[in-house]
Amino acid sequence: MVLVDQSQQLLDDLAVEFASSGIPAHAICVDLACRDAGQRVENRLSELGVYCDVLVNSAGIALLGTAAQLDREEQLRLLDINARALTDLTVRVLPGMVARRHGGVLNVGSICGYAPGPNMAAYYASKAYVRSFTAAVAAEVAGTGVTVTCLSPGIVRTDLFKRGNVGQTRVLKLMPRASAPATANAGWRAFRAGKTLVVPGLTNRMILALRFLLPGALTLRLLSILQRPL
Repeated sequence: MVLVDQSQQLLDDLAVEFASSGIPAHAICVDLACRDAGQRVENRLSELGVYCDVLVNSAGIALLGTAAQLDREEQLRLLDINARALTDLTVRVLPGMVARRHGGVLNVGSICGYAPGPNMAAYYASKAYVRSFTAAVAAEVAGTGVTVTCLSPGIVRTDLFKRGNVGQTRVLKLMPRASAPATANAGWRAFRAGKTLVVPGLTNRMILALRFLLPGALTLRLLSILQRPL
């Protein structure tokens, strides 16, 4: 298990936890927003003498506020982490997987990727990219023995929505929150089954069904109201 994060303390704690379970773990401390992050990860894998059999792209950040009000650099950083780094790491490891005819990529998207999101425009757009990119790459590697899956959960109890005021909206207060372990398990089962997309939870699937039934203009209006900061 190779763990990648910008927090050395978190990596050290996880490595100890894995080691106590008899799972060898290595830590790579890197900020995925940096342009050379992918190369640094690749270099470290080479130093360890290992290759990536399964890549899980779960890093992500969110911002609440209008595009005009939010800091420009922070919005670009969001795209660097949520979309560019995910793409960089995927295209670095994918050729080896195809050559070995084994392995795959599990990308963590969101049901937010199915609609534009006023007051969280960059975040919603980044998840739409993840969904589209995953589906296209999955079609490209079909028949090669490589699996590419997009996990699209709703609100999950993680630190993502604890940072800043991201969790202070009506929609986030109203929607049920799933546990991280259960969500991860659903994604892993779908990946092992060779599925391209998984939306865990009946409530989330009902929300998506409603999204496709409602006119786009009405969806935008509702999200504009529900995602105003409280």
